[in-house]
Amino acid sequence: MQKLLSTVLCVLWMSVSFNVFAADEEAVVDEYAYFGFEPDIITNYISDGKKPGFVRITMEIMVKSAEHIEIIEHHAPLIRATVVEILGEQTEAKIKSAAGKFEIREQCLTAINELLKDETGKALAVRLLFTKYIYH
Repeated sequence: MQKLLSTVLCVLWMSVSFNVFAADEEAVVDEYAYFGFEPDIITNYISDGKKPGFVRITMEIMVKSAEHIEIIEHHAPLIRATVVEILGEQTEAKIKSAAGKFEIREQCLTAINELLKDETGKALAVRLLFTKYIYH
């Protein structure tokens, strides 16, 4: 009985060790990198009032590999123009709501990946981060 118990414990220990090793291998494979847009992106949106509204964002694109940063940097002007266009089409209510901000970010991420797929054949953006989001 003791021999059976030690065999089971040994197998469990090896299984846990293998899973930890596999998790470490996976972490090495995904070396995320970020590309930040400088200067901030500033544009008008569709305002409900008499005064025009504007939104100012600082944006970072997360990619799976540092090797992709050069590609993102090369296409940065086109990416920036796409984001400005999307922001300019938004209503004041959408710009100012938390749910709207989330929808806008997802819309921008989708548009960026479509643009990158057209230009490079690959959708490189994993995530889009608005690190600053100011509206007036």
